[in-house]
Amino acid sequence: MSGHSHWATIKHKKGAADAKKGKLFSKIARLIIQAARQGGGDPKTNLKLQYALDEAREANMPKDNVERAIKRGTGELEGVTFEEVTYEGYGPGGVAFLVEALTDNKNRSAHEIRKIFETNGGNLGASGCVRHMFDRKGILRIAASGVDEDRLMGDVLDAGAENMTRSGDFHEITTAPPDFDALKKALDNKHYKIESSELGMVARQSMPVDEATGQRILKLMEALDESDDVQKIYSNFELPESLLKA
Repeated sequence: MSGHSHWATIKHKKGAADAKKGKLFSKIARLIIQAARQGGGDPKTNLKLQYALDEAREANMPKDNVERAIKRGTGELEGVTFEEVTYEGYGPGGVAFLVEALTDNKNRSAHEIRKIFETNGGNLGASGCVRHMFDRKGILRIAASGVDEDRLMGDVLDAGAENMTRSGDFHEITTAPPDFDALKKALDNKHYKIESSELGMVARQSMPVDEATGQRILKLMEALDESDDVQKIYSNFELPESLLKA
């Protein structure tokens, strides 16, 4: 299972403190603003906004915050203009990293991300250095507790999913992006509780790491996640079971 999946599981276990939740709301607000600016404020005709609103619901983001973000994106309220940037690099042990960000200052953001990598045993690479190691997929997570795994496997395959794997306390389901919405609706109709869903990057091949390297990688993930500009972090590391349990 790829590093992105392990990171999602670890963050869920750690829980969200109030300060962390505030940071998460700020990041989702940027996502909503950018989506509304690019495609308008109606999620029925703006798929990118629909996905951003799904993330807001999953994070229990207050309705007022969501509405303000949409209005900032459409220009009804004054707001900052953000740019989409993707950084590529390597972490401890040579694992690949893709970092998606929204920033109002590309020079500041690039300097900050570079410093985070270098401080935590990694290095920022040139554009395209690791992108070929990942594919864009629809990713859904369903809690494993109380779910019949065989039944779920049958339902997700019938709905057009490509794969289902176990990652900690979750079943992770991946599908091609064009089939993402149909898969979500099919699982909703079967009354499965979807813990999270996103269009994201999945590593083509994972790289197992030892416990010491895994701890250094997680420290880098934490530091990147603390950046206000960073939206998504993808990597191809595979943690040892001992570290996941810890």
